[in-house]
Amino acid sequence: MNFLLVDDEPLALGDLEQALKEAVQDCIIYPFATSGKALTQAKSVRFDAAFLDIELGSTSGLALAKQLKDIQPYVHIIFVTSFAKYAVDAFRIHATGYLMKPVLKEDILRELTFIYEDSILTKRKKVRVQTFGGFEVFVNGKPLQFKRAKAKELLACLIDRRGASLTTAEACALLWEDDAGNPAKRDYFRTIVKDLRESLQQESISHILRRWHGRLAIDPEQLDCDCYRFMDGDPQAVNSYRHDYLPSYSWAEFSVTMFE
Repeated sequence: MNFLLVDDEPLALGDLEQALKEAVQDCIIYPFATSGKALTQAKSVRFDAAFLDIELGSTSGLALAKQLKDIQPYVHIIFVTSFAKYAVDAFRIHATGYLMKPVLKEDILRELTFIYEDSILTKRKKVRVQTFGGFEVFVNGKPLQFKRAKAKELLACLIDRRGASLTTAEACALLWEDDAGNPAKRDYFRTIVKDLRESLQQESISHILRRWHGRLAIDPEQLDCDCYRFMDGDPQAVNSYRHDYLPSYSWAEFSVTMFE
């Protein structure tokens, strides 16, 4: 997806670009500080949506929106401003959305979901995780395959942590309990991590795994996970829980209290 951003304030433009990257990771962003450059780009690139500041120095986002519509009649216009007073004028020219600064990732997702009927969220969260009744990971509806059972269990450990990191020592303590101090287990753990990364890479979802300074974590924002939805109060997830959180893993007993 291609998005046009126009704001004559560099900091605001940078913040908006960052929020959009977090909301839609596979998009291409064209940020501009002037309407002239934006209009020139619009003649050669088709935009799915344009995020326009309303006050643009000598011109206005309202005028820019009309000019963009002349070039690309089907582009979605989303105004971004610090002033609520422009809302009426914005919707007079059939703007799709209206966001107040500072714009957050959640604000952008709300507007884009309204436009595309959940297609943005579906694309962003193609990884579905089942923790109730047994642990499984699905990519576009198909089960993720693992070379070793311990690689699958390691991913379960990381999902249980919901973004909190694990060191090698902490992960080994969970995976092998009393035998975690065995040097051979530390060596084997490196193989487990390699297997997990290969499984994720094979399905083009390696972005869900974070690695830094000997630590591992998953990015919970990339997952549609039943236990996460449970903790967020989703009624469907709450009703599906049968006291069966990650039943195959003894270490998960310490997390069961979250669901009581």
